[in-house]
Amino acid sequence: MNMRELDNTTSKRRTFAIDLQHLRFAVAASECGSLRQAAERLVVPHSVLSRSIAQLEHLVGTPLFERSSGGVKPTLAGRGALRIASLILEQVDSLVETGRSIGGGKVGRISLGLCTSISAGNLRATLLEFRKRFPQIELAALERSRLRLMNALRDGTVDVVISPGRLASAGSRTLSLWSERILIALPQNHVFATRDAIYWTDLRSETVLLSRYDPGRELEDLLVSKLLSPEDRPKVEWHDVSYGIIKSLVSMSLGVSLVMESDSGASFAGLVYRELRDGVGSSRIELSAHWRPDNDNPALNKLLDLLTERYPSPSPPLGE
Repeated sequence: MNMRELDNTTSKRRTFAIDLQHLRFAVAASECGSLRQAAERLVVPHSVLSRSIAQLEHLVGTPLFERSSGGVKPTLAGRGALRIASLILEQVDSLVETGRSIGGGKVGRISLGLCTSISAGNLRATLLEFRKRFPQIELAALERSRLRLMNALRDGTVDVVISPGRLASAGSRTLSLWSERILIALPQNHVFATRDAIYWTDLRSETVLLSRYDPGRELEDLLVSKLLSPEDRPKVEWHDVSYGIIKSLVSMSLGVSLVMESDSGASFAGLVYRELRDGVGSSRIELSAHWRPDNDNPALNKLLDLLTERYPSPSPPLGE
């Protein structure tokens, strides 16, 4: 081994011997301008702090402080070394805080699969409350068909899916949340627009525009369940477009449409919403949350805790 290699090896050994206590004691001494005051602030014996700084100076290979009866003052080399020491300590503190926060679910990311609107209603209120409680957790929303979202849930690319109805999926858990009223979207000049509520039987002569996207099929199933006789059912037109375009078509007086209550927050010029009822009151669809029990994302647990807190269920989640 030549002299250069020997010097490098000795330098590395000295570096490995420096610990965080050396750095904290030296930074405190610099900030206080006195070893005694630094020792009092850190609640350690003066001799322990003085010895630690002397060890650090030995390991660095140069004096870091000028000592006098008035206290201590960093040397030129000491000022540079102490700047680096402060940065290291800040990074270590940040590392510890980040680890604790992620482990406790205070920071992180949740991939949220949606096939329902968040323009109004309980889901919107829940997400706003979640953001208020956990501002450092990123909520990444993904809107797809229920089939695609459940596939994403199975392969782990989505943490939780919130959708109308209970979706059967092997290996996932389901938590019943809330139910939403079904509304009818009407052109503002429609004869029904003057009513507070409309009955399913009133739809017989109407053209109902539905999207092939979720929850279109569920809305059709509900319509069929309410109007058992084909003769009592309205004409249904299917469109391969989003519900935003369906609403535009309704505002153009090309028909009416069925929407969930959470969709009523999206206002469109020339369009109004009215409640749909049957003989016993409003018609509703239940929403549920679906997730994999082996998902160890701490942030997901925070969201599930909030959902359980806001919408307690009398029975345990499916899949348990």
